[in-house]
Amino acid sequence: MDLDACQDMAVGLVKELIRNPSVSREEKRAADLMEEVLQKHDLTVRRKHHNVWTEHRVSDDKPNILLNSHLDTVKPVDGWKRDPFVPQVEGNRIYGLGSNDAGGPLVSLLACFLNNAGRQDLPYNLIFAATAEEEISGDIGVACILNDLGKIDLGIIGEPTMNQMAVAEKGLMVIDGMGLGSSAHAATGKGINAIYEAMKDIDWISGYQFEKTSEWLGAVSMQVTMISSGTQHNVVPDQCSWVADIRTNEHYSNEAVFEVIKQNLNGEVRARSFRLNPSFISGEHPVVMRGTDMGLKSYGSLTLSDQALMSFPTLKMGPGDSSRSHTADEYICVDEIRQGISYYIQLLEGLQI
Repeated sequence: MDLDACQDMAVGLVKELIRNPSVSREEKRAADLMEEVLQKHDLTVRRKHHNVWTEHRVSDDKPNILLNSHLDTVKPVDGWKRDPFVPQVEGNRIYGLGSNDAGGPLVSLLACFLNNAGRQDLPYNLIFAATAEEEISGDIGVACILNDLGKIDLGIIGEPTMNQMAVAEKGLMVIDGMGLGSSAHAATGKGINAIYEAMKDIDWISGYQFEKTSEWLGAVSMQVTMISSGTQHNVVPDQCSWVADIRTNEHYSNEAVFEVIKQNLNGEVRARSFRLNPSFISGEHPVVMRGTDMGLKSYGSLTLSDQALMSFPTLKMGPGDSSRSHTADEYICVDEIRQGISYYIQLLEGLQI
Protein backbone atom coordinates (compact mmCIF):
# COMPACT_ATOMS: atom_id res chain seq x y z
CA MET A 1 0.00 0.00 0.00
CA ASP A 2 1.63 3.28 -1.11
CA LEU A 3 2.16 6.27 1.17
CA ASP A 4 -0.62 8.48 -0.20
CA ALA A 5 -3.17 5.68 0.08
CA CYS A 6 -1.99 4.91 3.62
CA GLN A 7 -2.36 8.52 4.67
CA ASP A 8 -5.85 8.84 3.19
CA MET A 9 -6.91 5.60 4.84
CA ALA A 10 -5.62 6.76 8.21
CA VAL A 11 -7.45 10.09 8.12
CA GLY A 12 -10.71 8.34 7.23
CA LEU A 13 -10.23 5.66 9.88
CA VAL A 14 -9.69 8.08 12.74
CA LYS A 15 -13.12 9.56 11.95
CA GLU A 16 -14.66 6.09 12.06
CA LEU A 17 -13.04 5.40 15.43
CA ILE A 18 -14.64 8.56 16.81
CA ARG A 19 -18.03 7.29 15.58
CA ASN A 20 -17.52 4.02 17.47
CA PRO A 21 -17.31 4.87 21.19
CA SER A 22 -14.60 2.92 22.99
CA VAL A 23 -14.49 4.05 26.60
CA SER A 24 -12.26 1.70 28.62
CA ARG A 25 -13.84 -1.76 29.04
CA GLU A 26 -16.35 -0.88 26.30
CA GLU A 27 -14.06 -1.14 23.26
CA LYS A 28 -16.00 -3.81 21.35
CA ARG A 29 -17.20 -1.56 18.51
CA ALA A 30 -13.74 -0.11 17.93
CA ALA A 31 -12.15 -3.57 18.09
CA ASP A 32 -14.74 -4.86 15.59
CA LEU A 33 -13.87 -1.96 13.29
CA MET A 34 -10.12 -2.62 13.47
CA GLU A 35 -10.65 -6.33 12.87
CA GLU A 36 -12.75 -5.55 9.80
CA VAL A 37 -10.15 -3.12 8.41
CA LEU A 38 -7.35 -5.66 8.80
CA GLN A 39 -9.39 -8.43 7.19
CA LYS A 40 -10.13 -6.18 4.21
CA HIS A 41 -6.38 -6.06 3.62
CA ASP A 42 -6.27 -9.86 3.55
CA LEU A 43 -4.39 -10.09 6.82
CA THR A 44 -4.69 -12.91 9.32
CA VAL A 45 -6.21 -11.36 12.41
CA ARG A 46 -6.04 -12.58 15.98
CA ARG A 47 -8.25 -11.31 18.76
CA LYS A 48 -8.41 -11.72 22.51
CA HIS A 49 -11.10 -9.82 24.38
CA HIS A 50 -10.99 -6.38 22.71
CA ASN A 51 -7.34 -6.66 21.63
CA VAL A 52 -6.73 -7.12 17.90
CA TRP A 53 -3.42 -7.90 16.24
CA THR A 54 -1.78 -9.14 13.07
CA GLU A 55 1.76 -9.69 11.85
CA HIS A 56 3.96 -9.56 8.80
CA ARG A 57 6.54 -12.29 9.19
CA VAL A 58 9.65 -12.27 7.01
CA SER A 59 11.66 -14.97 8.75
CA ASP A 60 11.71 -16.72 12.11
CA ASP A 61 15.33 -15.70 12.62
CA LYS A 62 14.55 -11.97 12.26
CA PRO A 63 13.90 -9.71 15.28
CA ASN A 64 10.30 -8.77 16.03
CA ILE A 65 9.12 -5.15 16.22
CA LEU A 66 5.77 -4.37 17.83
CA LEU A 67 3.71 -1.40 16.63
CA ASN A 68 1.17 -0.82 19.38
CA SER A 69 -1.38 1.78 20.40
CA HIS A 70 -4.68 1.69 22.22
CA LEU A 71 -8.33 1.68 21.21
CA ASP A 72 -9.84 2.88 24.45
CA THR A 73 -10.62 6.41 25.57
CA VAL A 74 -11.52 8.11 28.82
CA LYS A 75 -15.12 9.15 29.36
CA PRO A 76 -15.95 12.56 27.83
CA VAL A 77 -15.40 15.34 30.34
CA ASP A 78 -17.82 18.17 30.95
CA GLY A 79 -17.35 21.15 28.71
CA TRP A 80 -17.61 19.59 25.25
CA LYS A 81 -19.15 22.09 22.81
CA ARG A 82 -19.39 19.39 20.14
CA ASP A 83 -20.74 15.86 20.16
CA PRO A 84 -17.65 13.88 21.26
CA PHE A 85 -18.77 10.88 19.20
CA VAL A 86 -19.34 12.73 15.92
CA PRO A 87 -16.18 13.66 14.02
CA GLN A 88 -16.13 17.29 12.97
CA VAL A 89 -13.56 18.62 10.55
CA GLU A 90 -12.69 22.28 10.82
CA GLY A 91 -9.79 23.29 8.63
CA ASN A 92 -6.85 21.06 9.55
CA ARG A 93 -8.45 19.73 12.72
CA ILE A 94 -10.52 16.60 13.33
CA TYR A 95 -12.51 16.97 16.56
CA GLY A 96 -13.79 13.99 18.53
CA LEU A 97 -13.19 11.90 21.64
CA GLY A 98 -10.03 9.83 21.27
CA SER A 99 -8.89 11.62 18.13
CA ASN A 100 -5.66 12.69 19.80
CA ASP A 101 -5.36 10.01 22.49
CA ALA A 102 -4.78 7.77 20.79
CA GLY A 103 -6.71 7.57 17.51
CA GLY A 104 -4.13 9.54 15.54
CA PRO A 105 -1.16 7.46 16.70
CA LEU A 106 -3.13 4.22 16.27
CA VAL A 107 -4.12 4.81 12.66
CA SER A 108 -0.64 6.15 11.85
CA LEU A 109 0.99 2.97 13.11
CA LEU A 110 -1.51 0.90 11.13
CA ALA A 111 -0.69 2.89 7.99
CA CYS A 112 3.02 2.29 8.58
CA PHE A 113 2.35 -1.43 8.98
CA LEU A 114 0.29 -1.60 5.79
CA ASN A 115 2.97 0.31 3.90
CA ASN A 116 5.45 -2.41 4.84
CA ALA A 117 3.18 -5.46 4.70
CA GLY A 118 4.18 -7.78 1.90
CA ARG A 119 7.81 -6.64 1.77
CA GLN A 120 10.21 -9.54 2.10
CA ASP A 121 13.33 -7.37 2.23
CA LEU A 122 12.69 -6.10 5.76
CA PRO A 123 15.38 -6.94 8.33
CA TYR A 124 12.68 -7.63 10.94
CA ASN A 125 9.17 -8.99 11.40
CA LEU A 126 6.37 -6.55 12.17
CA ILE A 127 3.46 -6.98 14.57
CA PHE A 128 0.62 -4.47 14.72
CA ALA A 129 -1.59 -4.52 17.82
CA ALA A 130 -4.60 -2.33 18.68
CA THR A 131 -5.25 -2.91 22.35
CA ALA A 132 -7.72 -2.11 25.11
CA GLU A 133 -7.80 -0.72 28.65
CA GLU A 134 -4.71 1.49 28.38
CA GLU A 135 -6.44 4.39 30.09
CA ILE A 136 -7.11 2.27 33.19
CA SER A 137 -3.98 0.07 33.01
CA GLY A 138 -6.36 -2.86 32.89
CA ASP A 139 -5.59 -6.56 33.10
CA ILE A 140 -7.26 -7.47 29.79
CA GLY A 141 -5.51 -4.89 27.66
CA VAL A 142 -2.07 -5.34 26.14
CA ALA A 143 -0.84 -7.15 29.27
CA CYS A 144 -3.03 -10.16 28.50
CA ILE A 145 -1.63 -10.67 24.97
CA LEU A 146 2.09 -10.15 25.51
CA ASN A 147 2.69 -13.89 25.87
CA ASP A 148 0.64 -14.51 22.72
CA LEU A 149 2.83 -12.10 20.76
CA GLY A 150 6.00 -14.05 21.54
CA LYS A 151 9.45 -12.54 21.87
CA ILE A 152 9.49 -8.80 21.11
CA ASP A 153 12.81 -7.08 20.46
CA LEU A 154 11.50 -3.50 20.17
CA GLY A 155 8.18 -1.77 20.70
CA ILE A 156 7.03 1.46 19.08
CA ILE A 157 4.23 2.72 21.31
CA GLY A 158 1.85 5.16 19.65
CA GLU A 159 0.97 8.09 21.89
CA PRO A 160 0.64 11.84 21.19
CA THR A 161 4.22 13.16 21.45
CA MET A 162 4.16 15.77 18.66
CA ASN A 163 5.98 13.17 16.57
CA GLN A 164 9.07 13.43 18.78
CA MET A 165 10.76 10.64 20.74
CA ALA A 166 9.78 10.04 24.36
CA VAL A 167 12.82 8.01 25.45
CA ALA A 168 11.80 7.79 29.11
CA GLU A 169 8.53 7.59 31.00
CA LYS A 170 7.76 7.86 34.70
CA GLY A 171 6.35 4.84 36.48
CA LEU A 172 3.40 4.93 38.86
CA MET A 173 2.83 3.34 42.24
CA VAL A 174 -0.11 4.07 44.53
CA ILE A 175 0.36 3.29 48.20
CA ASP A 176 -2.15 3.12 51.04
CA GLY A 177 -0.98 4.13 54.50
CA MET A 178 -2.54 3.89 57.92
CA GLY A 179 -1.70 5.77 61.08
CA LEU A 180 -2.69 3.83 64.20
CA GLY A 181 -3.64 5.15 67.64
CA SER A 182 -6.08 4.44 70.45
CA SER A 183 -9.46 6.05 70.90
CA ALA A 184 -10.62 8.09 73.88
CA HIS A 185 -13.03 10.90 74.72
CA ALA A 186 -11.59 14.08 73.26
CA ALA A 187 -12.15 15.97 76.52
CA THR A 188 -9.93 13.70 78.60
CA GLY A 189 -6.65 14.36 76.86
CA LYS A 190 -6.06 10.61 76.73
CA GLY A 191 -5.72 8.18 73.87
CA ILE A 192 -3.30 8.29 70.93
CA ASN A 193 -4.51 10.43 68.05
CA ALA A 194 -4.06 8.46 64.82
CA ILE A 195 -4.14 11.68 62.80
CA TYR A 196 -1.02 12.90 64.57
CA GLU A 197 0.62 9.52 64.03
CA ALA A 198 -0.20 9.65 60.32
CA MET A 199 1.09 13.21 60.10
CA LYS A 200 4.57 11.99 61.09
CA ASP A 201 4.65 9.65 58.11
CA ILE A 202 3.12 12.21 55.78
CA ASP A 203 5.73 14.74 56.88
CA TRP A 204 8.49 12.25 55.99
CA ILE A 205 6.97 11.69 52.55
CA SER A 206 6.69 15.41 51.90
CA GLY A 207 10.34 16.03 52.77
CA TYR A 208 12.22 12.97 51.58
CA GLN A 209 14.14 13.08 48.31
CA PHE A 210 15.56 10.05 46.55
CA GLU A 211 19.20 10.52 45.63
CA LYS A 212 19.19 9.64 41.93
CA THR A 213 17.68 12.22 39.58
CA SER A 214 16.92 11.43 35.96
CA GLU A 215 18.21 13.52 33.07
CA TRP A 216 14.85 12.98 31.38
CA LEU A 217 12.34 12.61 34.19
CA GLY A 218 13.76 14.52 37.13
CA ALA A 219 13.37 13.25 40.69
CA VAL A 220 11.08 10.58 42.09
CA SER A 221 7.96 12.45 43.21
CA MET A 222 5.72 11.55 46.14
CA GLN A 223 2.41 13.27 46.86
CA VAL A 224 -0.13 12.41 49.53
CA THR A 225 -3.41 13.03 47.72
CA MET A 226 -6.12 11.61 50.04
CA ILE A 227 -6.64 11.39 53.80
CA SER A 228 -9.52 10.14 55.96
CA SER A 229 -10.05 9.82 59.70
CA GLY A 230 -12.46 10.27 62.56
CA THR A 231 -16.05 9.39 63.34
CA GLN A 232 -17.18 12.45 65.30
CA HIS A 233 -15.73 15.57 66.88
CA ASN A 234 -15.46 14.30 70.46
CA VAL A 235 -13.71 10.98 69.79
CA VAL A 236 -9.93 10.70 69.44
CA PRO A 237 -9.53 8.65 66.23
CA ASP A 238 -7.68 5.35 66.41
CA GLN A 239 -7.11 5.11 62.64
CA CYS A 240 -6.13 7.59 59.94
CA SER A 241 -5.85 6.36 56.36
CA TRP A 242 -4.06 8.15 53.55
CA VAL A 243 -3.14 7.58 49.92
CA ALA A 244 0.03 8.64 48.12
CA ASP A 245 0.80 8.93 44.40
CA ILE A 246 4.41 7.91 43.68
CA ARG A 247 6.05 8.64 40.31
CA THR A 248 9.33 6.79 39.78
CA ASN A 249 12.19 7.52 37.40
CA GLU A 250 14.28 4.98 35.49
CA HIS A 251 16.89 4.71 38.28
CA TYR A 252 14.49 2.92 40.63
CA SER A 253 12.04 0.08 40.33
CA ASN A 254 8.72 0.52 42.10
CA GLU A 255 9.68 -2.27 44.49
CA ALA A 256 12.94 -0.51 45.44
CA VAL A 257 11.14 2.76 46.14
CA PHE A 258 8.52 0.98 48.21
CA GLU A 259 11.16 -0.69 50.38
CA VAL A 260 12.71 2.70 51.20
CA ILE A 261 9.29 4.10 52.08
CA LYS A 262 8.36 1.09 54.21
CA GLN A 263 11.61 1.23 56.18
CA ASN A 264 11.10 4.89 57.08
CA LEU A 265 7.43 4.96 58.11
CA ASN A 266 5.96 4.10 61.50
CA GLY A 267 2.45 3.19 60.38
CA GLU A 268 1.16 0.49 58.10
CA VAL A 269 1.76 0.87 54.37
CA ARG A 270 1.05 -1.29 51.33
CA ALA A 271 1.45 -0.86 47.58
CA ARG A 272 -1.59 -1.53 45.41
CA SER A 273 0.65 -2.76 42.59
CA PHE A 274 4.26 -2.78 41.41
CA ARG A 275 3.40 -3.42 37.75
CA LEU A 276 3.56 0.14 36.33
CA ASN A 277 7.32 0.62 36.27
CA PRO A 278 9.30 3.45 34.66
CA SER A 279 10.78 2.88 31.22
CA PHE A 280 13.90 4.10 29.43
CA ILE A 281 15.62 3.46 26.11
CA SER A 282 19.25 4.41 25.61
CA GLY A 283 20.31 7.10 23.17
CA GLU A 284 22.66 4.44 21.77
CA HIS A 285 19.78 2.19 20.76
CA PRO A 286 19.58 1.98 16.93
CA VAL A 287 15.99 3.27 16.78
CA VAL A 288 16.85 6.35 18.86
CA MET A 289 19.99 6.97 16.82
CA ARG A 290 17.95 6.72 13.62
CA GLY A 291 15.38 9.18 14.96
CA THR A 292 18.13 11.57 15.98
CA ASP A 293 19.57 11.38 12.45
CA MET A 294 16.10 12.32 11.18
CA GLY A 295 16.22 15.46 13.33
CA LEU A 296 13.78 14.19 15.97
CA LYS A 297 14.18 15.40 19.54
CA SER A 298 14.31 13.17 22.62
CA TYR A 299 12.52 13.97 25.86
CA GLY A 300 11.14 12.40 29.02
CA SER A 301 7.40 11.86 29.38
CA LEU A 302 5.60 12.38 32.68
CA THR A 303 2.41 10.66 31.47
CA LEU A 304 1.89 6.93 31.75
CA SER A 305 1.33 4.52 28.85
CA ASP A 306 1.32 0.78 28.20
CA GLN A 307 5.14 0.99 28.08
CA ALA A 308 4.94 0.49 31.83
CA LEU A 309 3.78 -3.11 31.26
CA MET A 310 6.52 -4.06 28.80
CA SER A 311 9.88 -5.59 29.70
CA PHE A 312 11.49 -5.09 26.26
CA PRO A 313 12.93 -1.81 24.85
CA THR A 314 10.21 0.65 23.84
CA LEU A 315 10.04 4.07 22.24
CA LYS A 316 6.93 6.22 22.70
CA MET A 317 6.17 8.38 19.69
CA GLY A 318 3.24 9.61 17.64
CA PRO A 319 1.18 12.46 16.23
CA GLY A 320 -0.84 14.76 18.46
CA ASP A 321 -0.10 16.64 21.65
CA SER A 322 -0.55 15.13 25.12
CA SER A 323 -1.83 18.49 26.40
CA ARG A 324 -5.03 17.86 24.38
CA SER A 325 -5.60 14.43 25.91
CA HIS A 326 -8.60 14.02 28.22
CA THR A 327 -9.83 17.54 27.44
CA ALA A 328 -13.09 18.90 26.07
CA ASP A 329 -13.12 19.35 22.28
CA GLU A 330 -10.12 17.06 21.83
CA TYR A 331 -8.70 17.14 18.30
CA ILE A 332 -5.95 15.82 16.03
CA CYS A 333 -4.55 17.67 13.02
CA VAL A 334 -4.63 16.01 9.61
CA ASP A 335 -1.08 17.11 8.84
CA GLU A 336 0.09 15.62 12.16
CA ILE A 337 -1.26 12.23 11.10
CA ARG A 338 0.35 12.49 7.67
CA GLN A 339 3.67 13.52 9.21
CA GLY A 340 3.39 10.76 11.82
CA ILE A 341 3.01 8.09 9.15
CA SER A 342 5.99 9.42 7.21
CA TYR A 343 8.12 9.55 10.37
CA TYR A 344 7.20 6.01 11.42
CA ILE A 345 8.09 4.71 7.95
CA GLN A 346 11.39 6.60 7.92
CA LEU A 347 12.23 5.43 11.42
CA LEU A 348 11.81 1.79 10.46
CA GLU A 349 13.34 1.94 7.00
CA GLY A 350 16.34 -0.37 7.02
CA LEU A 351 16.47 -0.36 10.84
CA GLN A 352 18.87 -2.95 12.22
CA ILE A 353 18.33 -4.09 15.81
